[in-house]
Amino acid sequence: MGQKIIAENLRQSGVTVEIHDHHFPQNALDEDWLSEVGERGWIVLTKDDRIRYRPAALEAYRRNKVRVFIFGSGEMRAQEMADAFIKALPRISRVVRNKPAPFFARISRIGLVSLL
Repeated sequence: MGQKIIAENLRQSGVTVEIHDHHFPQNALDEDWLSEVGERGWIVLTKDDRIRYRPAALEAYRRNKVRVFIFGSGEMRAQEMADAFIKALPRISRVVRNKPAPFFARISRIGLVSLL
């Protein structure tokens, strides 16, 4: 999802950000990096809605209790995604506190959060 605009905006809002490519090869299998993310207790932020339908990724997600937030539109530009995430931060915090992992949630263009 990029290493500059989104990460910088989120960090400026007080969010701790880890970039996928700083920890995993760019072509890492979903099941491999999802397992590691779950073990570390990290939260995934992605625009890849198809991740919910890949059997191996779905198994890793469930087994490792991964929390995933997906942007509602893959057509959003980086700044739009950053803005939506920042607007959604209070809702994201509530979901993370109140919903046991694993879960998938969607972040809309206007910052609404809905569980999938």
